[in-house]
Amino acid sequence: MDGSANHHYGSGGLRLAAHLETPDPEDAVANGGPQPDEHVPAVLICHGFPSGPGGGANSPATFPELARRISRQLGWVAMVPYLRGMPGSEGNFSLDGWRDDLLAAARHLRDSDEVGVQVGGIWAVGFGTGAGLAICAAAAEPAIRGVGALATPADWSDWADNPRRLLLHARDAGLLSDPEFPADFHSWAGALASISPEACVDQLRPRNLLLVHGSNDNAVPPLDARALAAAHGAADLRMISGAGHHLRHDPRAIAVLLGWLVRQRRLNGRID
Repeated sequence: MDGSANHHYGSGGLRLAAHLETPDPEDAVANGGPQPDEHVPAVLICHGFPSGPGGGANSPATFPELARRISRQLGWVAMVPYLRGMPGSEGNFSLDGWRDDLLAAARHLRDSDEVGVQVGGIWAVGFGTGAGLAICAAAAEPAIRGVGALATPADWSDWADNPRRLLLHARDAGLLSDPEFPADFHSWAGALASISPEACVDQLRPRNLLLVHGSNDNAVPPLDARALAAAHGAADLRMISGAGHHLRHDPRAIAVLLGWLVRQRRLNGRID
């Protein structure tokens, strides 16, 4: 298991690892969080596609620290699911599988006694591929009250244009433990074209969408963020001047994200 994982949940018959942080009730109240008799807001933190074995710059290794910060400073439950194929989690990478894993994580937060507290509203936050899938998961799950999406692709057309190259990349990154996977390559590849944040982002309305993008992002063009904002119609779009793709490591982007979460808590009042 990945050393930072301290929790597990199920998705499609698979056992997936996660990192879970729950707030100390006294710290939560001191920081303006929920009172002891209130349900606790929760956030899913969705990692991106790893750039190589161990994750590289896209590794979820630093996300437990972000989850801890959100939990301690804001008084939220924070969960980082390690999607199928990632270290500590069963299964093999597929785009639709990762979306389903996020939906299963949201249901787990909402319904499972293993979380340890009574969760009220759920928000999703993602980076890169994880941000796009957070939008897609929220479009299918009304219980997700809002999405904070950083460095989000509008679609995965570049992957869909060359799925065999992506398959090789996924295998090199350690996301495919089964050498025979996928049994149905055309179905696996088809999800790359059929799943699209831009196509489903309008289904989030009137829920809130934060889009944060680096003006110098060479991996996902800033135009993608503007396309998503236009398709949603009421998104909060923030361009980070001079920033690249890996916004998890940009303190300005994280400050924008944390401020947005604080506003979500205030806008939604009691989270029951």
